[in-house]
Amino acid sequence: MSLLIRIDRYLRRTGISPSTFGRQAVNDPRLVHDLRGGRTPGPRICARVDAILQDGE
Repeated sequence: MSLLIRIDRYLRRTGISPSTFGRQAVNDPRLVHDLRGGRTPGPRICARVDAILQDGE
Protein backbone atom coordinates (compact mmCIF):
# COMPACT_ATOMS: atom_id res chain seq x y z
CA MET A 1 0.00 0.00 0.00
CA SER A 2 1.39 3.40 -0.88
CA LEU A 3 2.56 5.81 1.78
CA LEU A 4 0.03 8.45 0.72
CA ILE A 5 -2.90 6.05 0.98
CA ARG A 6 -1.78 5.05 4.47
CA ILE A 7 -1.43 8.71 5.47
CA ASP A 8 -4.90 9.53 4.13
CA ARG A 9 -6.42 6.64 6.09
CA TYR A 10 -4.61 7.79 9.22
CA LEU A 11 -5.86 11.35 8.75
CA ARG A 12 -9.46 10.21 8.32
CA ARG A 13 -9.24 7.91 11.34
CA THR A 14 -7.65 10.46 13.66
CA GLY A 15 -9.16 13.72 12.37
CA ILE A 16 -5.73 15.36 12.24
CA SER A 17 -5.30 17.94 9.51
CA PRO A 18 -2.76 17.23 6.76
CA SER A 19 -0.62 20.21 7.75
CA THR A 20 -0.54 19.18 11.42
CA PHE A 21 0.45 15.64 10.45
CA GLY A 22 3.28 16.89 8.23
CA ARG A 23 4.52 19.25 10.91
CA GLN A 24 4.50 16.53 13.57
CA ALA A 25 6.05 13.88 11.33
CA VAL A 26 8.84 15.74 9.57
CA ASN A 27 8.47 19.42 10.48
CA ASP A 28 6.97 20.16 7.05
CA PRO A 29 3.34 21.33 7.02
CA ARG A 30 3.21 20.94 3.22
CA LEU A 31 4.26 17.29 3.24
CA VAL A 32 0.84 15.77 2.48
CA HIS A 33 -0.01 18.46 -0.06
CA ASP A 34 3.30 17.88 -1.84
CA LEU A 35 2.87 14.08 -1.79
CA ARG A 36 -0.56 14.49 -3.35
CA GLY A 37 1.09 16.66 -6.00
CA GLY A 38 3.61 13.98 -6.91
CA ARG A 39 6.51 14.55 -4.52
CA THR A 40 8.57 11.41 -3.95
CA PRO A 41 9.75 11.18 -0.34
CA GLY A 42 13.24 10.04 0.52
CA PRO A 43 14.01 7.10 2.77
CA ARG A 44 14.38 9.19 5.94
CA ILE A 45 11.00 10.85 5.47
CA CYS A 46 9.41 7.49 4.70
CA ALA A 47 10.89 6.01 7.87
CA ARG A 48 9.70 8.89 10.07
CA VAL A 49 6.20 8.85 8.59
CA ASP A 50 6.03 5.06 8.81
CA ALA A 51 6.95 5.19 12.51
CA ILE A 52 4.05 7.56 13.20
CA LEU A 53 1.64 5.48 11.17
CA GLN A 54 2.66 2.30 13.02
CA ASP A 55 2.25 3.98 16.41
CA GLY A 56 -1.27 5.04 15.41
CA GLU A 57 -2.40 1.57 14.36
